[in-house]
Amino acid sequence: MHFKKRIFMVAAVALGLAAVLAGGTGRVRPLESAEKRAGIFGRSDKETIYFWYTDETMTSFINSAAVAFGEREGVRVIPVLTYEGEYLEAINQASLQGGQMPDAYLIGNDSLEKAYLAGLASETKDDGAVCNTGNFPEAALAAVRFHGKNVAYPLYFETSALIYNESYLADWALQQARRELAEAGNEGGGDSAGPAEGEAGLTEEEAALAQQYLENGIPATVDDILSIADTFDVPEGVEGIMKWDVSDIFYNYWIVGRYLVVGGEAGDDAGAIDIDNPETVQCLEVYKALNQFFSMESDTVTYDSVLQDFIDGKIVFTVATTDVIRRLDEAKKDGSFAYEYGVSAMPEVSAGLESASLSVTGAVVVNGYSEHKELANGFAAYLVNDCAEELYEKTGKLPARNGTDEDNGPAQIFKLEYADSVSLPKLMETGNFWLQMEVLFSKVWNGADVQPLVTELAEQIAAQVANL
Repeated sequence: MHFKKRIFMVAAVALGLAAVLAGGTGRVRPLESAEKRAGIFGRSDKETIYFWYTDETMTSFINSAAVAFGEREGVRVIPVLTYEGEYLEAINQASLQGGQMPDAYLIGNDSLEKAYLAGLASETKDDGAVCNTGNFPEAALAAVRFHGKNVAYPLYFETSALIYNESYLADWALQQARRELAEAGNEGGGDSAGPAEGEAGLTEEEAALAQQYLENGIPATVDDILSIADTFDVPEGVEGIMKWDVSDIFYNYWIVGRYLVVGGEAGDDAGAIDIDNPETVQCLEVYKALNQFFSMESDTVTYDSVLQDFIDGKIVFTVATTDVIRRLDEAKKDGSFAYEYGVSAMPEVSAGLESASLSVTGAVVVNGYSEHKELANGFAAYLVNDCAEELYEKTGKLPARNGTDEDNGPAQIFKLEYADSVSLPKLMETGNFWLQMEVLFSKVWNGADVQPLVTELAEQIAAQVANL
């Protein structure tokens, strides 16, 4: 999901929570009646729980898990696909009415404070000890923690990583190898033994040196990308070395993620906010300078347009989220993507400044009003643990659980990036922070002075926290 869409969803959830806490009576009807769903998932005399979710791409996965868990435990789990708008308000109304309330549901980790304060999330009863650092990275566990309590189970994640055209990077590596050999007075490899096996037209010396350049050519810093841009004789049709959606905070946040603190590790501490610091300012100065190298209009570029440019071979590097794996693999199968690609951790901002991507965790919550908490906890643990290996195949989403999709190289890189990521905060006081950040990044990209903008944002957030 694109982060702009998520911002509006979070706003809708916040409005829904306001209605919840004020005793609002608005309702959101499920896409399919629970009565109809009940007929699909077994006899009515079994103990029954209802599971709500809003993303239609999860349907096959959740239905399969519901059937398997129901057969194993001799119970009935009824999945209910609902509209996205005013989701928590809908859950609250169903809970107050009793009957077919959601006993468990799926929600983003950034909404957990709202859900918990409204009584719609309860501390987990992880009897099977599923949620531990052996099964999940600390980033996932922190994402579902609120004030020291585990209030959800981590199911899947979204974060960003660097995507590169490996075919182009191999061309660059060969160019570098040939230049080095030429400068050493050994053009074309001189008296070497001839073309290397499988590399028609290359000498063994060229092939070995090109491989060395390729292995060392994955950018470790932003400066490494700029160095490639300066030394690469780009193929015909390539319009630029790097392009990404500079209008969306999700693809920009890695620049400041290591130093800009909002909510602390678990994103729930209003006292842990550090925005106006020297490192954040320095990182944004680097970001501002990038516009001189990678000229992009923030008001016209989109994530989809950038990915299409990458598929068309017009750019060498981009920043993308986990959905890129399936999209590129499908494009390779249908022939629209004629290259090899690779995934790498986001480069450091500089030799002295680190980066950290933003992440969102899809979490399974047990409703605080449920009368079947034990069963709901059991199904939640089953989803995130026993079913994790099936998640990517059925949904395209990457499971938060360790030890999954081990034969998928790109997925493993995203998992490493997630483990080192900054989780989307839960703080209600900073609900508009992301809109403010997008405004700040847009102004910086277009040449505004960094320090006054950072100071202004820090003061705005401090005022919001103090007044709530």
